[in-house]
Amino acid sequence: MSINDLRELSISELENKVSELKKELMQSRFSLATSQVEDNSVFRKIKKQIAQAKTVLNQKKIEDMMKADNNE
Repeated sequence: MSINDLRELSISELENKVSELKKELMQSRFSLATSQVEDNSVFRKIKKQIAQAKTVLNQKKIEDMMKADNNE
């Protein structure tokens, strides 16, 4: 999922995406422990996706706070 796709999601959808990615990372770690993973770059890719989703989530929260402050 690209960063532009993430920007189109709502805050709740982004929070769900972050939790799904964290679960995927945990499952990948278990697979590594049982020697089922041969490609270690999977971890880096998942961590990058988590970071991107969290960044967009924080940006959206800040935008919402700014809009709320402007409306008052």
